[in-house]
Amino acid sequence: MGEFLPDYLIREQTAVGTLVVFGVLRVIAAAIGYGRGWRISAIGQCCLGAALIYCSPQLFDLLVHAYHARVASAELEGKVTGCAIALFCAPILSHKLGYE
Repeated sequence: MGEFLPDYLIREQTAVGTLVVFGVLRVIAAAIGYGRGWRISAIGQCCLGAALIYCSPQLFDLLVHAYHARVASAELEGKVTGCAIALFCAPILSHKLGYE
């Protein structure tokens, strides 16, 4: 019998990874946008679109395989949580750094 990771570990690992990826992405995008004179709302919308694309494989698995999607559900919850925290907190950091 195979060993399985508990749902909470999958959820936490995915949330932390997503938080790091999208936090860094948002701050780098703000720095580049500031240098080129882009509107900060456009940068935010692009990062939100990237988050939706990033979460779509697990959403697809969850919708197609509703009964056997334990791992996809935990991954989706972790990714959504990490994206939400990163896209909420990264503008605060960008503002403190002077890019917004």
